[in-house]
Amino acid sequence: MNCGKTTALIQVAYNYEEQGMKVLILKPAIDSKGADTVVSRIGASRKVDIIANRTMDIATEVRTHNSDGKIRCVLIDEAQFLTAEQIDQILDLTITDKIPVMAYGLRSDFQTLAFPGTKRLFEVAHSVEELKTICRCGKKALFNARKVDKQFVFEGSQVAIDGEHSVEYESLCASCYAQEKAKAVAIE
Repeated sequence: MNCGKTTALIQVAYNYEEQGMKVLILKPAIDSKGADTVVSRIGASRKVDIIANRTMDIATEVRTHNSDGKIRCVLIDEAQFLTAEQIDQILDLTITDKIPVMAYGLRSDFQTLAFPGTKRLFEVAHSVEELKTICRCGKKALFNARKVDKQFVFEGSQVAIDGEHSVEYESLCASCYAQEKAKAVAIE
């Protein structure tokens, strides 16, 4: 969270297109922020080509969009929300169609557990690059802590989107995460 993943994706798309190359941008349907766009926290946005639900065969969908054979790169935002099967479809796409795929996403959820999509990405990725952000104390942030109505929570479903309660996340180092978790446990 807050390390510039979406901003980096938009910049990569721009760089490809500046060289006259076609890119395809995909995001999971569960990411409802921005509707049919990817939106960075600094305000940059970009329309997506594919919004993938959990049952979509991504390789087939990309191949349909690539009927002219001109796509040079697939960029995926919020890749942690894809299924393990969809990650395997993306792997097949890179091997069979030789289309590079850059997937941007989170390593772990607010409970420090890997998302299924992320876990599979780490298992099959050709390379992994970490985009860093900092904690409020100045150390490297490692974890995404969830706040519901401004209070840190450490239990609940893996995915929470704003609904009847205000849901937000804060990037924390291991020490600050542990301190907030200890405070939350003490309150219970």
